[in-house]
Amino acid sequence: MIDAQVTFYDRDSIQDMTWPGTADAKYARAYLEPMMKHGTMEYMSNVSTTLLLVCMDELVLPVTVNEEEYDNAYVCSPYTHYVTYAKQELSMLQRPMLEKGLSLLLGVLGWGMKKAKINKVVHVNNWLLSTNLYPAMTGEQAVRILEAVKQRYPQHTVIFRSLSARLHSEMIAKLQSAGCRSIPSRQIYLYQASDPSFGNAKSRWLLKRDKALLDKHGYELVSDAEMTEADIPRIVELYRMLYLDKYSYDNPQFNERFIAAARTNGSLRIYGLRQQGRLDAVMGYFCRNGMMTTPLFGYDTDIPQSVGLYRMLSACLLEQARDNGVLLHESAGAAQFKRNRGAEADFEYSAVYDRHLPLHRRWYWALLDQLLNRIGVPLMRRMKL
Repeated sequence: MIDAQVTFYDRDSIQDMTWPGTADAKYARAYLEPMMKHGTMEYMSNVSTTLLLVCMDELVLPVTVNEEEYDNAYVCSPYTHYVTYAKQELSMLQRPMLEKGLSLLLGVLGWGMKKAKINKVVHVNNWLLSTNLYPAMTGEQAVRILEAVKQRYPQHTVIFRSLSARLHSEMIAKLQSAGCRSIPSRQIYLYQASDPSFGNAKSRWLLKRDKALLDKHGYELVSDAEMTEADIPRIVELYRMLYLDKYSYDNPQFNERFIAAARTNGSLRIYGLRQQGRLDAVMGYFCRNGMMTTPLFGYDTDIPQSVGLYRMLSACLLEQARDNGVLLHESAGAAQFKRNRGAEADFEYSAVYDRHLPLHRRWYWALLDQLLNRIGVPLMRRMKL
């Protein structure tokens, strides 16, 4: 029986929705309503999905529904996440023979996963970003939403992304009790920047040195209020140079319309580093439920690394987290850099429900469960990736 208090809205019925008066609901409306009206690809060039809202107990969460879309960004595509993107990251192991063997294994698994319809999924609380922050919600509420989603979409795997033991232990436990698997996705880094005792003497010295580079190289930290529409193409370019060109085009590909909307509706607080009128680095963050994350981050990679744009921007980001009094979720990547500056590592998981599906659809999740929990996580811990 579907919970009568769990309601779904799509692009045709959203006009009938009564929006709660909470800060989270106001944020959701500003960020999600334009995407529901115009489609996600108008804002992120490689994110194709059906976007809905699920409402319960004044919670408003985005839900994305997919069928195949194997070329999608990893935020909607388990195939992209666990096969395509994973292949690209094998070079981080710096062990050629192991990389070759794992690449072959991923190729075979990918073929099987397509046969098993791995991308026939519904993601709950999917903001289409690298990190999905959760509003204040209980494990019981998550299970109620899970039950409603699996009844509405009986042929789809149901996934809650971006769960970590440190931040969501109660939710993970409840979802596991309801039959979800916990599938590892990546190692993340957290900064308790609001804690006066955060880090150690070395990390504080490094951060102070990083921030001093602004004066050394003549950079000024500017806010969105000090930017203009003329800066939007440059913001997109800086994000592309780092997140797409350097890392992977399987990351969400934000376009100028996304940045313009974020500036208009306030869904991201945008800051940049400007020198002699030119914007050379940019970051955009948002806060929810005592946490902060930065889906928009980029800098001019043609400028010599010795200038330290990444170090400057990271120091400014930590300062913003400290000023906002929140825990900073720094996502994955640049592991040693973040550890040296006081970040604490944790693992992020996806809670995956597939028990309602036939066996030929479930085997790949069972295999990922074993491979990643028994081999992948220990390997990543040992190599501190």
